[in-house]
Amino acid sequence: MPDWLWWLSGALALGILEMLTLDLVFIMLAGGALGGALSAGLGAPVPVQIVVACATAALLLLALRPWLLRHLRGRMPLVETNTAALVGREAVVMSTVTVEGGRVKLAGEVWSARADAGTAIAPGTPVRVARIDGATAVVAPAGTGQPPVPGVAPAH
Repeated sequence: MPDWLWWLSGALALGILEMLTLDLVFIMLAGGALGGALSAGLGAPVPVQIVVACATAALLLLALRPWLLRHLRGRMPLVETNTAALVGREAVVMSTVTVEGGRVKLAGEVWSARADAGTAIAPGTPVRVARIDGATAVVAPAGTGQPPVPGVAPAH
């Protein structure tokens, strides 16, 4: 099998790996492999092919990847998901919440909760989620002056 075909196969494998990771590292290495394939197609000896592949990959990793990451991340706003999206949201106490436990209704679901401070919070009291600890919402009364998390709408 010709050398350029080996390089092309490597580039294809690295391209597939990139689709699984989406961090723009393997695609830069695939670009290096394409550089090796080009040099092999032009008849360069194997050591030159390796140097071309390494230099191309290094150039792409150091110059192109940071630029691409900066522009790709600048276009997409960060959207919190899962439990991170619940921090800062309002909830309603369902059963008295103390530092040991209780229940709150948060985003339409009943969650186990515990108070952030040492006081008990009565049922019906609006609270704000300070953090999520495992499967437990750590809450504080909504009127404690904690600023709402930007971009997070309170639960209704």
